[in-house]
Amino acid sequence: MQLENILAALEQPPIHIYKADQLNTHADITAIAYDSRKLTSGGLFIAVPGTHTDGRLYLKDAARKGAVAALGAPLTEEQKQDLPLPYIEVADVLTALANVSCAFYDYPASKLCTIGVTGTDGKTTVSNLISAILDTAGLRSGLMTTANFKISGQEWDNATRQSTLEAPEIQQFLKRMLEAQVTHAVIESTSHGLELKRVHGCQFDVGVVTNITHEHLDFHKTIENYRRAKARLFEMLDPERDKGLGCRSVAVLNRDDVSYEILKPYCRVPILDYGIDTPAAIRAVDLDLRANGTSFRVLLPDGEIMIETPLIGRFNVSNCLAAIAVAYSQGIAPEVIARTLKTVKGVSGRMEHIDEGQPFTVIVDYAHTPDSLGKVLSILRPLTSGKLMVVFGSAGERDLQKRPLMGKIAAQMTDFFVITDEDPREEDREKILEEIAVGAESTGKKRGTDFLCIADRTEAIATAFAHAEPGDTVLLAGKGHEQSIIIGREKLPWDDRRVAREQLQQFNDKKASCTPIS
Repeated sequence: MQLENILAALEQPPIHIYKADQLNTHADITAIAYDSRKLTSGGLFIAVPGTHTDGRLYLKDAARKGAVAALGAPLTEEQKQDLPLPYIEVADVLTALANVSCAFYDYPASKLCTIGVTGTDGKTTVSNLISAILDTAGLRSGLMTTANFKISGQEWDNATRQSTLEAPEIQQFLKRMLEAQVTHAVIESTSHGLELKRVHGCQFDVGVVTNITHEHLDFHKTIENYRRAKARLFEMLDPERDKGLGCRSVAVLNRDDVSYEILKPYCRVPILDYGIDTPAAIRAVDLDLRANGTSFRVLLPDGEIMIETPLIGRFNVSNCLAAIAVAYSQGIAPEVIARTLKTVKGVSGRMEHIDEGQPFTVIVDYAHTPDSLGKVLSILRPLTSGKLMVVFGSAGERDLQKRPLMGKIAAQMTDFFVITDEDPREEDREKILEEIAVGAESTGKKRGTDFLCIADRTEAIATAFAHAEPGDTVLLAGKGHEQSIIIGREKLPWDDRRVAREQLQQFNDKKASCTPIS
């Protein structure tokens, strides 16, 4: 695509173009990159200021790679000196990045029914449930979530450590979906993804929220800002948009959650609400919560359906309702919805059992917020005949306010726990553990008796297993599906499930060697 066509997609015209006399607007742009290391000759470099570095520092590198031009945030006086290539200065570089990405990939979202899923907890599960129902209905779905990607039945893990990809990757992925004849794209839309304009241009037809609790205040600073970021998804739903694809614009809100009243004013399209405790349009009644599955009756605006699912826990009833509401809004038959939920598999790293023949239960789950940790522990408590234990931490350079809350919840809801690394990043790992421990100690729990602080996650898991006895449950929380742990700036290979299996095998071997021969 020619550069002039890409620049025409900008919502706001450039502030200034430096070295305009050297800018060839008829040049064919071969790629868009915000990382100079990924540039190829003929590419357009987007210079984005970031948390750890600044794209404007890499203009010479971009020029060496053969970039036609750079587009980016306003330059400092020093940066204006000795520019190595034409520079297109814009006021809002993140919106501009989304604009040029949409144009470069020929606006794929305009040819897809796009569904955005946001919320603090449950986004990945709801996204996967929606995709599964769409597939059962004979539609072709694509999926982008924290845990996994999918295009027309082909599924693979998300190893990027990004819940919502950057704008160029999202638009490229949507383009791939189109090429694979996908009709419906389900996009997990985090508060970061919404605030940083990563999903800008996705032309959402459906917006879904799970809940809004305490998370990411390191980035958003206040709970009001966090909620406002979530609301952006619903502002993007346009009642005048008609893609000619049969998509029905709708906002799916959780009537049981505080987010309902918060988000309602931002919705210009029809609202379809769901709930358990409130008289919502899509409502679950007669819940039967079991250790191996769940059943409930769903009251619809024009009928009802019986749901039987292997997913466990009250919060998964709410997740199912969100997916049911989306499917119902798009005219999918209730029997198709019920058939899907009866056989649906859980998401990797969500309430996943690890069984190596040990005499106690081990569960891996992604719960990394106070609300999600409390919900998972509340499910496991009645299913545990012995002690309930948890190994967990809190990410470095992330929401500091939730750390003592996590410690308090573990103290109140378990019999023993180990506080450990999650992703310390460049923070002092011991300091993070101490801040979590403050919450535990505020309830009267004593370190060394009721809980331990062990930074090394492998040692922490092994220690929890050593304390476990028959009938106990050990929850490994916070990492779930993730394939790495970030210490400093280094992303090291890590998988809670793999480490748990290795430690359980050692546990079993040690136990066998200590068993006397009769």
